[in-house]
Amino acid sequence: MRTADLIAQKLTEAFSPQSLKVEDESYKHEGHAGSRPGGQTHYRVYIVSQAFKGKTRLQRHRMINEALTAELGGGIHALAVHASAPGEAGE
Repeated sequence: MRTADLIAQKLTEAFSPQSLKVEDESYKHEGHAGSRPGGQTHYRVYIVSQAFKGKTRLQRHRMINEALTAELGGGIHALAVHASAPGEAGE
């Protein structure tokens, strides 16, 4: 299973998101720190979930990092997170 698919699966199971988009941006970082041949190292996540309602940005990032502990400890070098609750600006 591709890492992006695994990220999407884990976030879906953890947060039942209203919307979720996982982008593999590894190609943008070729030759930089953490880059590997074949990519699958740099990701950007856009997620909207009721689970984030009333949470700070830091709390939301920590929740996502906890859901992806194994992946962050393994092959993922960078993860950019855009997390919001339904109805928030930037959703």
